[in-house]
Amino acid sequence: MKDDKKEFLFDKINYKILLIGIGVITLGFILMSGGGSDDPNVYSDAIFNFRRIRLAPTTVLIGFGITIYAILKNPKKNS
Repeated sequence: MKDDKKEFLFDKINYKILLIGIGVITLGFILMSGGGSDDPNVYSDAIFNFRRIRLAPTTVLIGFGITIYAILKNPKKNS
């Protein structure tokens, strides 16, 4: 019988970086939420503040960048 040792597609470090990226994406979506008004007849400017317009989308994009890096990182290279 052959020694069928199953290998994961990525190494441990790739999965750690991937989880960090997913966490940053989740943080970005949490920052983006809220800002609505309880009364639909009342206008609220809170939806257009810095956190929802600039910070949250930038955080999500950084999270996607971290996730892509985790997928493309080759731990077999010694660099």
